[in-house]
Amino acid sequence: MASTRDYYEILGLQKDATDAEIKKAYRLLAKKYHPDVNQGDKSLEGKFKEINEAYEILSDSDKKAKYDKFGHAGVNPNGFGGFDGFSGFEDYGFGGIGDIFESFFGNMGFSTSNKKKNGPQRGADIKTYVEITFEQAAFGVEKEVSVNRFHNCEECSGTGSKKGTQPEKCNVCSGTGQIQYKTNTPFGQFVNVKACDKCRGEGKIITNPCTKCQGAGKYKNKVTLKVTIPGGIDDEQIISLRGEGEPGLRGGVPGDMYVVVSVKQHSIFKRQGFDVICEIPITFSQAALGTEIDVPTLDGKVKYNIPEGTQTGTVYKIKNVGIKNLRGHGRGDHYFKVNVEVPKKLNEKQKEALKRFAELTGDDVYAMQKSFIDKMKDVLGM
Repeated sequence: MASTRDYYEILGLQKDATDAEIKKAYRLLAKKYHPDVNQGDKSLEGKFKEINEAYEILSDSDKKAKYDKFGHAGVNPNGFGGFDGFSGFEDYGFGGIGDIFESFFGNMGFSTSNKKKNGPQRGADIKTYVEITFEQAAFGVEKEVSVNRFHNCEECSGTGSKKGTQPEKCNVCSGTGQIQYKTNTPFGQFVNVKACDKCRGEGKIITNPCTKCQGAGKYKNKVTLKVTIPGGIDDEQIISLRGEGEPGLRGGVPGDMYVVVSVKQHSIFKRQGFDVICEIPITFSQAALGTEIDVPTLDGKVKYNIPEGTQTGTVYKIKNVGIKNLRGHGRGDHYFKVNVEVPKKLNEKQKEALKRFAELTGDDVYAMQKSFIDKMKDVLGM
């Protein structure tokens, strides 16, 4: 059932939240309330569904616009905001438009709902999460993911009936899965169609249920799968495992499994596309005199010569030691910025040495400062 709570409230957001804020809030809540994380706690299943429903609406620009304007009615397929063609008729007891055509013309190609309901149906998709390190995202890794999913019962081959028996045709709907009833409306009397209550639209009734699955035809069990995560994958990208979702009904194909990848933040590195960036502090002496420093990269430490007179904020590049290109060959580059650290808590001897240094150097060695002072004099007329 659709939630009646405010979708922004569900995600803990204000109504002016950006797409990035909506995505971040959903990701945090989905991890917290995911059924695989809270196994056995049935009270949180509804919360998880509510979070997914809110994100489905707010992450879609068109649905979000309708929701912001009309509220829940704007995104309710049976409400005025979601009115599309004849879909709103169901609110008034008319049934689907196919049912109206069928009541007038019989089954002359206007209705295939019974065929769809009793025929093969594709299984539901599954979403799960996997967390990897920054380095694993850069180079790729094989991980295991565990999820609870349904499996077709081997004992009854998914039929739900005891081995050697078959389901019986429903005597209420004669195996169609549907029953007709008349509805009086302001436009006259209509013959409507609904799912049979006795067989729940299946057209068949299991009289001798399988002892292993109790007639369900399937059972839930934990499954562990290996997932190959390619090098270069980024945070919140999704890997699709075809056919690893819930089993199909009545011979239908299984659904898919979607693995959402979460990349842990690194203590030193940050990512920009396929490039890696980091910041390295150096001393005043190193910047003034030049020095050789150790630069951390994904491949380990690399020696790099910093020239004399290096200014704080200067960026250097080391080629081809970044992140693997996800869709091609080669790797990105590594950029590092040097920040000159000003010494603190100097003792008297150190302070005297710096004062002596300042006297010896004068203003000529500070080109940027001299240029700024000259400009300031022009501006202020000094």
